[in-house]
Amino acid sequence: MALTPGHWADCTQLPGLLAGLRHAPGAVVADKAYDTNAVLAAIAGRHAEPVIPPKTSRNERRPYDQNLYADRNKTERFFGRLKEARGFATRYDKTAVSFLATAHLLAALDWLR
Repeated sequence: MALTPGHWADCTQLPGLLAGLRHAPGAVVADKAYDTNAVLAAIAGRHAEPVIPPKTSRNERRPYDQNLYADRNKTERFFGRLKEARGFATRYDKTAVSFLATAHLLAALDWLR
């Protein structure tokens, strides 16, 4: 997990997260917001398949595996389970460090379920 200010785009964090992986992923599944040239270059640099639908503003229509893209809802459900904790959903924590610690704790508890 990487924590950013609320006004930052999430896609800026993907190259750093990919660089932190020990093994290259076979595919990177993300939504249309991640369809940027920098993200696609980072994925190609890791020799992974981008499973990202192209934005409507793209001139070239890039194919993607729609069956694999359907699994993206697992991530959405994971964050939905994290937000069941009221303190996490409303961000009661005062500092970014304590908020990230709460996210790690909730993720570990979810994993143990």
